[in-house]
Amino acid sequence: MAPAWKSRGKKTKRKTKTPSSSTLVPSPSTVEPQAAAAETPSIDVLTEFVLEDILRRLSLADLLRAALASHRWRRLASRCLPRDPPLLGYFFHPAEVHVPFPERDPKIVETPAVFAPLDASSPRLSLDFAPDASRFFVYDAHQGLLLLEPSESVPKVVLPRFLVLDPATRRRTVLSPPPRDTVPDDRRWRSSRYYVGSALLSRTHPTKLCFEAVCFAIDGGHPRAWVASVDNGKCRWRALPRDEQVLVDFDPYWFEGRAVRAAGKIYWHICQSSRLLVLDPSTLRFSYLPAPGELFAHNRNPKYRIGETPDGRLCLVTDAEQQLQLWVRGKGDKGWILERKIVDLLVLCDKLRGLPVDPMFRTLCVWPSDMDAGRTGKVFIKTWGFGRFSFHMDTGKMELLSTKRGKEYGHPMFAYFLAWPPAFLAPDN
Repeated sequence: MAPAWKSRGKKTKRKTKTPSSSTLVPSPSTVEPQAAAAETPSIDVLTEFVLEDILRRLSLADLLRAALASHRWRRLASRCLPRDPPLLGYFFHPAEVHVPFPERDPKIVETPAVFAPLDASSPRLSLDFAPDASRFFVYDAHQGLLLLEPSESVPKVVLPRFLVLDPATRRRTVLSPPPRDTVPDDRRWRSSRYYVGSALLSRTHPTKLCFEAVCFAIDGGHPRAWVASVDNGKCRWRALPRDEQVLVDFDPYWFEGRAVRAAGKIYWHICQSSRLLVLDPSTLRFSYLPAPGELFAHNRNPKYRIGETPDGRLCLVTDAEQQLQLWVRGKGDKGWILERKIVDLLVLCDKLRGLPVDPMFRTLCVWPSDMDAGRTGKVFIKTWGFGRFSFHMDTGKMELLSTKRGKEYGHPMFAYFLAWPPAFLAPDN
């Protein structure tokens, strides 16, 4: 070993390690994700105007899902929702197709109500969450609720109990009849009382069972309404005074128990009559609405049904003068104007199979049973033993309404709309 003094003055040459190319040039795998992240814009940079334009292009189901993303998206989605609640489908009681020209009216077989979705995107609703629903019959549908009355026969002097269902949230409640003390001196009127029908009035929350319903009877020749206010199962009844301005000078038996909702009011048809009974939900006052006088000029008992046009106007559809006609409100015949003659009944009959050859019998077998409450521009056509159909007034398309088990869609058909707006888009108060 060399002495320490010999190595003091020597300069030691250090070896410099040459860096590898991997340390001189950054790795592509390290840089590309960072560059990509920097180049990809965040959705937060989109303006509210752009987001609203995107949300408006979504289907209703996707729009409601998007509303759950954040508070900001909820606010934007609420602006893009349609004003009117969406139609999901129809509830009805399936009926057997009877043989043509029965010698007497066939017995109505009560079957549980079923749901027919509007299209493939609609939910498949059912009443299986309420087993007792099979003992009730649907009488009204409004704001996501169904009102049902007992199917068994009840004396008309007695107000029935009601079953109210929310198929979307699978909630139910039973309303007992109004107590007798809701009407002062009730015993005086019970001998002449005739119960007619019921309907839903309003709903205060899209998911809670908070709503109002009305039923009415004829007391001593004048209509009287009972109103039920329900708050999550707790029901409170109040009885209104008899409406002395409306006189029922005929047998109340001719009233149809099922109400028709159109243009903001509730109507009850009267068989073989030239007028309808009207209830204004805002004032709870009754009145009569006359049908066009021209309908009875050529036909003693024409068939007519009240409803709504797709743009929300009050209308009547009738088979007067051997034609399917559409009348709307206006300054005309008792406040009605013939808007158009849709189709001759013989032409309509040619679209159906199996009808008699004789022209008179052909037209007797076919009549309009209802306007589609879904405001689709369709009329429901009922036949005497040849099935039930829908007829589009603009396109002339005729569709057979039958179930997979061979039954026909029963009358009436209740258009079912989603409770609106959805709960998470409703105001907190």
